[in-house]
Amino acid sequence: MLDLNKNSGLPITADSEGRLAFGEGVTSITPATRYKKDMLDVLLDPTASGPDELYYMYRDVCREQDRELLAKHRLRYDVTVIRPGQVGREYIKTAGHYHPVKEGTDVTYPEVYEVLYGKAHYLLQTEADEDGVDAVLVEATAGDKVLIPPGYGHITINPGPSVLVMSNWVGSAFSSIYGPIKELAGGAFFELVADGEDEQFMANPRYQPTPRLSTRKVEDQPEFGLIHGRPMYVEFLKNPEKFAYLVNPEQYF
Repeated sequence: MLDLNKNSGLPITADSEGRLAFGEGVTSITPATRYKKDMLDVLLDPTASGPDELYYMYRDVCREQDRELLAKHRLRYDVTVIRPGQVGREYIKTAGHYHPVKEGTDVTYPEVYEVLYGKAHYLLQTEADEDGVDAVLVEATAGDKVLIPPGYGHITINPGPSVLVMSNWVGSAFSSIYGPIKELAGGAFFELVADGEDEQFMANPRYQPTPRLSTRKVEDQPEFGLIHGRPMYVEFLKNPEKFAYLVNPEQYF
């Protein structure tokens, strides 16, 4: 079993398949499972072989004693587990989504992720238009935090040999938008298992003009409660106001 308490601040463990168990004070949650059959619209090769179950989404995780505080600040804490492996040559990934514009503003909601175990590749991208997309790759490992800023959608890829476990804080008042990525048959890039001289990242030909991929390093953002090695859940309990940017992005971005 993987003990995730140190990195999450919550009594959580995970087995080798990515199933979580919750300790004292945290209500057990049945995950929403994303199956390969649910992902056919966004895979490089929908006919390729791969596991039936790709990842698990545990939504609204918290200590029961903290539930009222989370509701007061209109936030939700989730834990997602992505299994290792491939569908064909493509690493297992999330379906990907964008965030809606906050009503009364012209700013989309942000989101923030924290790697609890394993290695993550976060593919951030703007919505496609006549000028193309801005695509950015962020590599993160345990203890790292990655902010998805307004204006960007995102896909998470597990390029490692073990399960990837990550948590996230997100505003509880909105629903993710999956349509634009599905309509273009996936994100701007597919991450593939290296094979000979092939590129590890392959541009999605449905994105025109052909996108370019830049990289960005993980950086601490203490003003947002994002510091390497300090669990976001604990930082929220210490100072909930530091996470107000997730529900009031127009005041910060």
